[in-house]
Amino acid sequence: MSLRVDVPGRSTGVRRFSRAERWVHRTTAALMGVCVVTAACLYVPQLAELVGRRELVVRVHEWAGLALPVPVLAGLASRAFRADLGHLNRFGSHDRVWLSAAFRRDKRAASRPAGKFNAGQKIYAAWIAGATLVMLGTGLMMWFTHLAPLVWRTSATFVHDWLALTVGIVLAGHIGMALGDPEARRGMRTGSVSREWAEREHSLWRR
Repeated sequence: MSLRVDVPGRSTGVRRFSRAERWVHRTTAALMGVCVVTAACLYVPQLAELVGRRELVVRVHEWAGLALPVPVLAGLASRAFRADLGHLNRFGSHDRVWLSAAFRRDKRAASRPAGKFNAGQKIYAAWIAGATLVMLGTGLMMWFTHLAPLVWRTSATFVHDWLALTVGIVLAGHIGMALGDPEARRGMRTGSVSREWAEREHSLWRR
């Protein structure tokens, strides 16, 4: 069913995200941002000296990381959010076509067929979800030292630190791509996008 809404200054648009979905994204982004900033303050000497109060930074980092899965778990109460998780978890033949075009750096919309989410967004969502779970598990072993023997905690610290660096790089790429697509940002901010954008970028999306 098509939901028609008015997008200020544009032709009739379509609803892309519900209010619950937008709040899940915003809250998760805020918590992830706190984790990244506090991690930088803990590991970059210049920032550590500038901020100080290491014990407080450690506690903020720990509690923000522990709370990271909460918005997603709360979002499961939303039917729209559960439906979008289903879209993100399904790959089709058109996703392989999209990835092939991306590897060839073919940016033509006709070469990159996509449903509500394109293949790149699906891969990013799966990766960041898995990385978050690994970060949570390794973080708990580092926080509660009685949970595992020393060799496990040492390995957990290694994985946690290097995965944190990778997460920071991937998030920077995600933010960079969002900055390059104002219509996608509008969809996440207001819940609606223009019909022209939807038909061009997500031609297989059944609205």
